[in-house]
Amino acid sequence: MTETDMVHEQIDTSDALMAHYVAGSLPEPARVLVQSHLEMKPDNRSLVNSLELLAAEALENAPEAAFADRDARLAAIFSSASPVPAPRTAARPENALFPQALRALLGFEAEDVPWRRRLPGFKEYSLDMDGCEVSLMWIRPGRALPAHTHKGMELILILDGAFNDERGRFGPGDISIADETVDHRPVAEKDRPCIAFAVSDGSVKLTGSFRQMIGDLIG
Repeated sequence: MTETDMVHEQIDTSDALMAHYVAGSLPEPARVLVQSHLEMKPDNRSLVNSLELLAAEALENAPEAAFADRDARLAAIFSSASPVPAPRTAARPENALFPQALRALLGFEAEDVPWRRRLPGFKEYSLDMDGCEVSLMWIRPGRALPAHTHKGMELILILDGAFNDERGRFGPGDISIADETVDHRPVAEKDRPCIAFAVSDGSVKLTGSFRQMIGDLIG
């Protein structure tokens, strides 16, 4: 089993990712990634609903635990200040590219991303958050990213466009899950740029032949 900073255990399927989402064990950017996926593909919410029901049943059937210092704890609760309600997220603008959860996390929409050019035909905006590297990626139509594997866990949510790799096609709303067992070379489809939101807890390791690597780096 691979231990990563993201959840301290392996996530190799979307079902496992959804289970961690329901359990509340994902770091905030990964949680937002899953929530954004569910906004884009609400039909996939059925699995999450089923897992939430199972979790509720398990909680109901759990044996009662002794509550130490009951009176003191209740007094502390009632004497504390009322919680400040969380600010309401503004409604998603019409034709907005970002799901509401992602827009709330980043604080801006797609047209306002402060992109930085990393390679010819590849732009990125990145930041560190909750122990993870969080990034938005823009990949030119038809552009291939250098073949690589991962030294941790990487989750990628496709926001627009699509890419293909050795595992198949990933389009809007799809999540790519990759770790050190995945060696891939994503290629954006030719009809439009591929825009994606990525959360990772480890660096990438370039693979493939030297000739292919040079060709992919220069685009």
